[in-house]
Amino acid sequence: MTDASAQIAEMTFEDALKALEDIVRRLESGDATLDDSISLYEQGEKLRLHCQQRLDAAQARIERVVQGADGQPAGTQPFDAADR
Repeated sequence: MTDASAQIAEMTFEDALKALEDIVRRLESGDATLDDSISLYEQGEKLRLHCQQRLDAAQARIERVVQGADGQPAGTQPFDAADR
């Protein structure tokens, strides 16, 4: 793992998202050279992947309350996005 990859792996979701937004702004400004743009894009892709992994992990931890026949909470079950 490179130093940059290790730093990204340690970032919170919020910090990684902010860094990704900064990269997008720099790329959209058109001020970066071609080589810098490529490097920024590569770093942005690593940040995007990190954010997606953090979101996937958070989603896997979400549980929803299951109601019994009487309308009272009867337990929990893992979150399933298909049930939305």
